[in-house]
Amino acid sequence: MIKGLLKKDLYNLYSYKASLIIILLFCGIAIIGTGQIKFGPIIVCVILGMISLATFSYDELAKSNKYVLTFPTNKKEIIKEKYILAIGATILGGIIGILLTIIVANLLNYFRPDNLINIDYESLLTTTIGGMWGISLIQAIQIPSIYKWGAEKGRIQMFVLFFAIIVVVLGIGFLISKIAFNIDMEMINNFINQFGLILLVLLMIIMYIVSYKISCKIYNKKEE
Repeated sequence: MIKGLLKKDLYNLYSYKASLIIILLFCGIAIIGTGQIKFGPIIVCVILGMISLATFSYDELAKSNKYVLTFPTNKKEIIKEKYILAIGATILGGIIGILLTIIVANLLNYFRPDNLINIDYESLLTTTIGGMWGISLIQAIQIPSIYKWGAEKGRIQMFVLFFAIIVVVLGIGFLISKIAFNIDMEMINNFINQFGLILLVLLMIIMYIVSYKISCKIYNKKEE
């Protein structure tokens, strides 16, 4: 049944194809103009990750879950499909972002041999994983929010919560900067260089798992 739910959502998202192409073209032009080509994967991850969440609005308007639940399926499968779609869109965004960055960089190098762009593949991978982590955090917060308050209110609650997280992080950073103790930055940088990507991937997995369990708890209590 999950396969059928994925087909339904992908069919609904097909209407975004023209908008997606236009957005990517404008982003590509902006990146080429500013020379910040490394931000390509982040932009693609964010666009595809956010578009995958648009399916909640379609379902809410059409009240499709009431109809879907008349078939041999359950709420857990409906939730699982949404996370599969969100995670798939994030991974796809990362892959497309890397490929587009490499293609654009090589095209620019071909047409502008006097101003070559050296692609740092390790930095490109790090940037892509960072972009994927960012959109996965948004998805992990927003999906349970949507199940709790609905598509429209859920987005507002998500932004409020996200803003609160940013304020708390900045506050902690400010307090640390004011506390008088020595921090071995070299040791921290070495740790990040060695284990940073692994930690980001593990954090993404943990965020999705926790978010999925919260969504199941919320949605199972709701009546369609």
